[in-house]
Amino acid sequence: MSNISLNTGGLPQTVLAPEPAEILQPLEHALTLAGDERRSAVAAVLVNYPRSLFGWALLGDLGRDPIESYAAYRVGYHRGLDHLRQSGWRGSGFVRSEHVPNHGFLHALFGLGATAHLIGETDEAQRCGTFIAQLDPDFDPERLVLRVAESGPSS
Repeated sequence: MSNISLNTGGLPQTVLAPEPAEILQPLEHALTLAGDERRSAVAAVLVNYPRSLFGWALLGDLGRDPIESYAAYRVGYHRGLDHLRQSGWRGSGFVRSEHVPNHGFLHALFGLGATAHLIGETDEAQRCGTFIAQLDPDFDPERLVLRVAESGPSS
């Protein structure tokens, strides 16, 4: 079953499968917790569901320093590429944020670019920015669901 819809006006669009409620509900609950408890709760979800793109993106948001955030976002990004390929994506076409199931991947990609910039990986930060603009020219990180209020590494 393919999740690619061909658009006669341009590039194909890929929509990832939604993450199951058994993943999303504990992640939503984790976001109600404070500090280290929140981070630990997100990590506990990933122990049971390591393919969760939302989980890796949130763990990136909750990193204790930029390197920890970078690592979590990078895992989410690479897991997301796997999900995209399994959904029929062939390296080009849109992956738009108007579709909530795409948010975990886009969130991880955006976070990877932001933390790459923070740690001085400017070429990677630029590649991430270019890639996200190609996937979704209208991308706005403020519209992402399941995100920590202030995105980026926690201080």
